[in-house]
Amino acid sequence: MAHERYMTYRRGDRRTGLCGRYRSLAVLLRLASGGVLLGSVLVTGTGCDRDPASPVPADKPATRAVNGVVQLTEAEVTRAGIEVMTVKKEPFILHREFPATVHANENELAEVTTLIRGRVVEVLVDVGKDVKKGERLALLDSTDLGMAEGGYLKAAARQHEAQLAHERAANLHEHRAISLAELQRREAEMKTAQADAREASHRLKLLGVPEQEIQRLDRERTIRSDVAIRAPFAGRVIMRNITRGEVVETSRNCFTIADLSDVWVVASVPEKDVRFIHPNETVHVVVAAYPHGLFFGRMTYISDVLDQATRTMRIRVTVPNPDRTLKPEMFAMVRVDASPQPDALAVPLAAVQQDGAGKVLFVRQSENRFAPRRVRLGDEQDGMVIVLEGVHEGEDVVVKGAFAIKSELDIHKIEPTQ
Repeated sequence: MAHERYMTYRRGDRRTGLCGRYRSLAVLLRLASGGVLLGSVLVTGTGCDRDPASPVPADKPATRAVNGVVQLTEAEVTRAGIEVMTVKKEPFILHREFPATVHANENELAEVTTLIRGRVVEVLVDVGKDVKKGERLALLDSTDLGMAEGGYLKAAARQHEAQLAHERAANLHEHRAISLAELQRREAEMKTAQADAREASHRLKLLGVPEQEIQRLDRERTIRSDVAIRAPFAGRVIMRNITRGEVVETSRNCFTIADLSDVWVVASVPEKDVRFIHPNETVHVVVAAYPHGLFFGRMTYISDVLDQATRTMRIRVTVPNPDRTLKPEMFAMVRVDASPQPDALAVPLAAVQQDGAGKVLFVRQSENRFAPRRVRLGDEQDGMVIVLEGVHEGEDVVVKGAFAIKSELDIHKIEPTQ
């Protein structure tokens, strides 16, 4: 009976997974109640069914790193996704892109104001209209202009009167009817009147009255108080700031006219890329509105100082815009191409690993054997980097899975293979 009870607990203990020591203790307690002592038999079963000190069967060979060279099995290479590339010398074109904004050419930009205070009678153009040089943009009614034209007519009349008086005095002096002093007085009055007339004419010109209007005033002797705001050159109206009926002062910017046949693209260049910028260089411009379009421009301005806050240098590119495709305030990118390097060894950036204070590439020495190689790198471009020192043309470099090889190497640096 005791033996049957022992076997029952033994089977139950196996199902519960208890180790031999605890099973023996449980059986002894149960048998002690029945008066049977089997402790000498059960003590021999104090070990666990699964001995933790026994070696676990390995399902793969151990990875080894000897003298800094990592050797992997075919299965480990496949599992890590390791890929290699044979490096060779190829042309490497380096370029940089800088954020920019499209602006109107300020050399062909005018903010049109009125030269005389007046009330707006009519606005003749609107935003987006192309105008010619001298074309009327708006008409103002100005009392100041009427007073100026009246002053001009009065000055012209005094000049005419003084000139006739001088001619009569000269005739009388020739017949010795008046003295020389009287002739000279008449001559002085005539010159004063002429100066006043010239001053009145110049005042009209300063107020924006064209020469043909002054000639009309001389012919017709009638005052017109309307004054026209005219375009200073041919271009497009890009801003209008007046409405009919309001009174405008001379400080008001009424219109902005720009010649958009070429535009400025202004970019900011980080300090580290200043070496790529050269005057009069032809560059490429890409705008967000036309992602597949490419515009060409010429570097026309390079700032002599850097912005203290952003540590960037301002550059300006003049871009032809005959079709008015580029609009002011568009976002753009200025692309500058450096001189191509004809014989450069380039590898993907993902192949480069950081080891201490330097950069490392892994070179395949033989089948599934990889050795670290400390390298010196150059410029980066589009996910590729130039290798200046450390590898040679024709060597196989790990371009994928290099981190897994480095991890194995680091593990064996900490726990060397016995």
